[in-house]
Amino acid sequence: MELKDYLRIFRRNWILVTASLLLGLLGAGAATLLVKPNYVAETTLFAALQNTGSVTELQQGNVFTQARVQSYVKTVTTPTVLQPVIDNLGLDITPRALGSRITATSDMNTVLINISVADESPVMAAAIAQAVGNSLVEAVEELERPSSGSPSPVRLSIVAPAVAPTSPSSPNVRLNLALGVLLGLGAGLVFAILRSVLDTRLRGEVDFRRISDAPILGGINFDTDAAKKPLLTQTGAQSPRAESFRQLRTNLQFAHVSHESKAVLVTSSLPGEGKSTTAINLAIALAESGQTVALVDADLRRPMVAEYLGLPRGAGLTTALIGKAELNDLLMPWGENALYILAAGQAPPNPSELLGSDKMRELISSLEATFDAVIIDAPPLLPVTDAAVLAQQVGGVVLVVGVQKVRTTDVEKSLGALRMVKADLLGAILNKLPAKGPDAYTYSQYSYESTTPVSTLRAKTNETNSGSGPDRPARSGETREARRLSNAVNRERSEL
Repeated sequence: MELKDYLRIFRRNWILVTASLLLGLLGAGAATLLVKPNYVAETTLFAALQNTGSVTELQQGNVFTQARVQSYVKTVTTPTVLQPVIDNLGLDITPRALGSRITATSDMNTVLINISVADESPVMAAAIAQAVGNSLVEAVEELERPSSGSPSPVRLSIVAPAVAPTSPSSPNVRLNLALGVLLGLGAGLVFAILRSVLDTRLRGEVDFRRISDAPILGGINFDTDAAKKPLLTQTGAQSPRAESFRQLRTNLQFAHVSHESKAVLVTSSLPGEGKSTTAINLAIALAESGQTVALVDADLRRPMVAEYLGLPRGAGLTTALIGKAELNDLLMPWGENALYILAAGQAPPNPSELLGSDKMRELISSLEATFDAVIIDAPPLLPVTDAAVLAQQVGGVVLVVGVQKVRTTDVEKSLGALRMVKADLLGAILNKLPAKGPDAYTYSQYSYESTTPVSTLRAKTNETNSGSGPDRPARSGETREARRLSNAVNRERSEL
């Protein structure tokens, strides 16, 4: 992965990373408060030979003393030195336990011995350090004393007495908090990377690009009001959702410009990705641009178009396919534009056979001969084969991808199913995208207020659509205004 991929992972999981960082900081703070303060007192001793010889003898004595100092350092933690300390201070502790709290060191090429004592009490730490120094002086004098009973040639002197420390040496609050922040941040980043690797849900355009090079026709942002107001006509004309569908309409027209067929199949990988609402709103957007549009609900297992649009669903596509009614009698006008709906009708026992029949092919051809655009809402690709069967009878297929819901493996299977039937994939629509963040797919909005009254615009539209020519047959339930508008458009097409 590149740096930008890691940055995207961080932006996707910034809450997790931040929470982990805060937990690390709080954990370090709690650990610091729970640990008892520890104080360290130090004393320094100087080792020297007691002679008044020549310079050469002094140099030799210095080398001798430096060699002996390392032995004195080891002697500090022995019972010979520590037992007198315990007895003098009245400590209830063994020499071995006391030795674990004492550190004796000596720098190279020096005759200085540094003794450090750690204790929870600063006064006790200083008292023990001073007592250890005094005991070491006596122990060395006794150990180095010749057998003849003469004084020891080596003498230790305390040059830096122990002083009670004013601040604890541990815990180090700043260091602990810094380590807590680093550990929390590191753990958060590791969790974020593992989550991104293990989570196969498709989250945006980048994830889709990893599995397919198909065009992305547009992205529809997630709208909390979409569940209550799913239709494009229920939102403001300048809302981001409305602009997204207008952009989608434009991109689809460019993607479909070289196709002779006017039928576009809208499907998805799984249920719940928003294919039905996308198909409906796409049809509405096309109708608002002045085209005559037929919206066909070909999801014979779970039809939703009639329910969303508030239309009766008793008769429709299945009625026409079995020959019980004429197609013109089943098309229902909807809205103020030339949009006609063909509901699914009653659920048949054999949806795949009906959708793959010659009757269905003839029905699509009939709609293409009458309308400027035909939008077909098909079932999902993975649960059933209906969409794959229909994909062979239309001019193009649009795959709706519900981000955060569908997994990349599901989309790959759907693309493979379309390739298997040699369907013409026009592109994908990313639905329910976040409005902000690394996976946002937004268009720049340019809102304006029209200075022309709506009534004037409608009058100009009616004037432009007027003309003479063959009329289309009336459809059942069709209003006079909708029939007049559709006939006017058909006159223009016949004149061209």
